[in-house]
Amino acid sequence: MDFAVYTPSPSSNGTPAIAQPPTAALSGVEAGEDMPIFSIERVQLQFQISSLAAMAVSNNILYLAVGSGRILRIDLNNPQDIEDIELPKLKAPGIGNVKNIFLDSTGSHLLVTTSTAENFYLNLRTSRAKQLSRLKGNIITSVAWNPTEPSSSTKEILIGTADGKVIETYIEPSEEYFKREERFSKLVWRTPGGVAVDGLYVDLLPGKPDMRRLIATTGGRLWHWVSKIIRHAPGDYSPTFSKFFDDEDAAVHVDYSPSPQSLLSISPENESLTDERYFAFLNESGIYYGKLYTAPTTPDLGTIIFQDSKLYPESSLPSSSSTISCITLTKYHALILRDNQILAINLLDNTTVFDERLPYSDKFLGLTSDIKNSTYWAYSSDSIYEITVTDEDRDIWRIYLSQRRFDEAMRMVKTPRERDAVAVANGQFLLENESYLEAANVLGKSSKPFESVAIQLMEKKKTDALRRYLIVKLGGYKPSHMMQRTMLASWIVEVFMEKLNSLEDSLATRESEKTTEPESKGRPNGVNGDSNGLFDKPKKKHATENGVSADIKKIKEEFQEFVTRHKNDLDRKTTYEIISTHGRQEELLYYANSVDDYSFVLSYWVRLEKWSEALTVLRKQDEPDIYYKYSTVLLVNCPKETIDTWMRMPELQPRKLIPAILSYSLTVQSGDQNQAIRYLLYAINSLKSKDAAVHNTLISIYASDKSKDETALLEYLQFHDIERCYDTDFALRLCIKHKRVQSCIFIYSSMGLYEEAVDLALEHDNVELASVVADRPGENASLRKKLWLRVAQKVINKEHGIKSAIEFLKRCELLKIEDLLPFFPDFVVIDDFKEEICAALEEYSRNIDQLRKEMDESAKTSETIRADINSLSTRFAIVEPGERCFICSFPLLSRQFYVFPCQHSFHSDCLINKVAEISNPRVRRKITQLQLEAQKSGGGISDELDALVSAECILCGPRMINSIDEEFVDDNDKELAAEWEL
Repeated sequence: MDFAVYTPSPSSNGTPAIAQPPTAALSGVEAGEDMPIFSIERVQLQFQISSLAAMAVSNNILYLAVGSGRILRIDLNNPQDIEDIELPKLKAPGIGNVKNIFLDSTGSHLLVTTSTAENFYLNLRTSRAKQLSRLKGNIITSVAWNPTEPSSSTKEILIGTADGKVIETYIEPSEEYFKREERFSKLVWRTPGGVAVDGLYVDLLPGKPDMRRLIATTGGRLWHWVSKIIRHAPGDYSPTFSKFFDDEDAAVHVDYSPSPQSLLSISPENESLTDERYFAFLNESGIYYGKLYTAPTTPDLGTIIFQDSKLYPESSLPSSSSTISCITLTKYHALILRDNQILAINLLDNTTVFDERLPYSDKFLGLTSDIKNSTYWAYSSDSIYEITVTDEDRDIWRIYLSQRRFDEAMRMVKTPRERDAVAVANGQFLLENESYLEAANVLGKSSKPFESVAIQLMEKKKTDALRRYLIVKLGGYKPSHMMQRTMLASWIVEVFMEKLNSLEDSLATRESEKTTEPESKGRPNGVNGDSNGLFDKPKKKHATENGVSADIKKIKEEFQEFVTRHKNDLDRKTTYEIISTHGRQEELLYYANSVDDYSFVLSYWVRLEKWSEALTVLRKQDEPDIYYKYSTVLLVNCPKETIDTWMRMPELQPRKLIPAILSYSLTVQSGDQNQAIRYLLYAINSLKSKDAAVHNTLISIYASDKSKDETALLEYLQFHDIERCYDTDFALRLCIKHKRVQSCIFIYSSMGLYEEAVDLALEHDNVELASVVADRPGENASLRKKLWLRVAQKVINKEHGIKSAIEFLKRCELLKIEDLLPFFPDFVVIDDFKEEICAALEEYSRNIDQLRKEMDESAKTSETIRADINSLSTRFAIVEPGERCFICSFPLLSRQFYVFPCQHSFHSDCLINKVAEISNPRVRRKITQLQLEAQKSGGGISDELDALVSAECILCGPRMINSIDEEFVDDNDKELAAEWEL
């Protein structure tokens, strides 16, 4: 059979097209606000349907059952593919007419029941319906599908029948012809009186895999069970509900007047798993509805649900001669069918939001819904209709708001304007009920006038609520609102300070009362020493004090958290002033640390003379300026720790710390270690400082030390003798001033002032040191002798024994006995140094013999030189006939030439030009001058010119040797230079 293709509707997830009325464009108003929530349109099918018996839609799979036994299956995602399936015919009796169809939530399994109690099963994967022989004789009135949503098989499902039976079965499709579809079929429960089971629903309970919730409707009664099922191993096809109904306490029911039909409807599945679904029970009195809570997972669950459920009486509907024949639930509404009229009732406030009567003469047969895709349908014997839902929850927040269900209202808002309206109403309600803290949290996010809320809280003296309100309000401002954020943040700090002071005043008052209270009180008459009456009051006071202390701690923590989060919103100067005004030093310090105002923190600790705390703060800094600023006060009061801190900061410039070091050095007591020396040595040895100011400072401290020991100063001077970074004149003045004799002598010596050094040493009778200095001139024998003569004079005058003086002076080999004679006193006889005089005379004699020998050798050398000079006049050189000039390479004998002992020969003119070329400018000018004079006189080469030219050979003489660093090739000769390129 050929069917026309359906046109999908954009509003119904691929459902058959419905003609939509045009939507007017509204200026400044959202288009959806003026559109009705519900609208019903007839689906325009391009083929005729007659005798439609039932309709079902699930998961976008639509089934139409025609009374004659045909099933039309349409996949709404591909509506052009329509399957026409005929139920199998039986020989006798006939199958009768289709009475109803039941489709699971996945759209995979369809049950068909007929008026003659024949039942069929149709799977989505096949196009052939199979008869269910085990269920023959039962008119199916309801089905509770397995909540695990099976696909290949139905798994365990419950079937309600017209004669009051609940049958559990397991249907699995099979391709074998003789194999039954039902794995088993077992009666698990029968209604009292055999009343038809009109509705069944099975649900899972979270966290309880063995528990099930079952809802059933029978006549005027609504049943609710919570009980265990029997779980089987895979492959074990046995009933699971066989003992479900045995526990009588598991069932709860509510009764209404018996009615011919008591329908059960469940709302569609929610996108959010946290939202409860609704149920609706149609009975003689109206619609009984409520939320399907999922906790607690006990039989009490049904009682809780029934307690919160409500009855919407049919009399509340617009008057009509017809009664309700069918209902189905949307998320927030109940769709009601009466004859050819469809109504939508809001389940939250029971208002009628939709009422439409079809102008057609036909009568609606029923309503159905797709619980997976939230689409809703109505059908008559020859037509189907789609009930379109547009923005169903847009006004739900208003209903919640009117019912003062503010949390639910806030969850339902969609626009900032709606959110603000809920917040204002909620906040005002909380204020009226004196829930000030909650009101502050809510109103802080609303548009309610700031001054109105603040004044109300201030008038009520609710400082905690005011603080909370200001904090929340501050969080609502954007970072660009700098002025507002700063003002609010400053006010919040003020409120914090007032609160802390108030709590501490309260605590101090209690402490005062406690100290003034008598230690013992007389016991009233009738009291036998038990701990009650007046003796319980101190315990109560103690508990109160602990509570106040806890409050103070909590407020301080809140303040610290606030400062950490909003420190950029606080004006530093204003905040300091606010906190200082209230005398809150701890909070002042915390704020300064939070904004990294370490200068303030340091000055604070310094004012309190808390040096350890100050240094702790200082160690966290990496800016040298703050070290310099507090260097003096910290070094004077806490020297060792301060020096340790400086040494951890190699970026410091020691020169800038010198004022602090000098100030500190003035305070060092005799016998105490000068910590500044440790830092200066660190700067010199580790930091390799060459700054003269640093070295001079160290010398100054060494020199001015009250101890007479010069060891440290001398070690420093000796170590830096080669590379002196200090000012020697300055060091000398200091050493002279402080009478550092050895150091002065060392500095004199290092400056080359040996005479002054020796004189100073002798002045202080330090002959040994003077002798050491006298040996320092080294190669300057005359100066050395002069210095030793001064030492000799001192030694001779000092020593009483002439021999011992002479023995000491033997340390210098330059001193002779005749040099020492003038220093001896007149009364000294020659016998005291006769041996020395004899030794000196013998030495002179040896020297005279050596001189005579040297004179004889010199005479012989002179004779030899004279003979060599005479032999030069007869010296000659042989020139071969073919000899050439070593410069121009022409025959040498062609003109005047020079021949050197090394056998190099040159033309005279070539040699003169070459010598002029390689000589310095002065010699070059002299040669040119002599050549001009020779030309003018018409003579030959002058003796002076001859001496300049023939002084040495230009090829192997000293000039050639000295030209070793010159290049072989001149840069001007490019062609020749190119030949040397590799």
